[in-house]
Amino acid sequence: MKIIFAGTPDFAVPALEKLYKNNYDVQLVITQKDRPRGRGKKLQYTPVKEKALELGIEVFQPDNINSSDSIEKLKSISPDFIIVAAFGQILKREVLDIPKYGCINVHASLLPKYRGAAPINWAIINGETETGITIMEMEEGLDTGDMISKRSIPIVDEDDCESIHDKLAYLGSDLLVETID
Repeated sequence: MKIIFAGTPDFAVPALEKLYKNNYDVQLVITQKDRPRGRGKKLQYTPVKEKALELGIEVFQPDNINSSDSIEKLKSISPDFIIVAAFGQILKREVLDIPKYGCINVHASLLPKYRGAAPINWAIINGETETGITIMEMEEGLDTGDMISKRSIPIVDEDDCESIHDKLAYLGSDLLVETID
């Protein structure tokens, strides 16, 4: 099963690692462009790029995933899945139609609540007592595809955005592999 993985921040790294450790054929990792960070504004790799290079997986960093050059590159792989975890670009119909079994997203909320950006923050701000991961089919809208699987965790008094982020990143990686299987 050939997979293209698209992700950028720390949240996406456990999913990429889990796919690799479970012997999925990750042919390509797509991530955002490297950006200057820190006090010295030194150019730094995205966390997903760092992990992909460590694992020996080819990295692709297009300005626009929906460009004709990007689409040709993705089509040349003939993927079974494109898996997205906090990538940072919206995939248009032409990209969504490339993989045999579709594009799936690892989303850090119990959809339909908290579609879009900052779902962890909103769950905490709104005093939710639980949150979770939703694995969903991707459509052209933002987090509007059919839900495939969900798993929840409690939000306890000691939790903050960082602790929930880390719990959900690992929960998402487990649920992703179970869902693909």
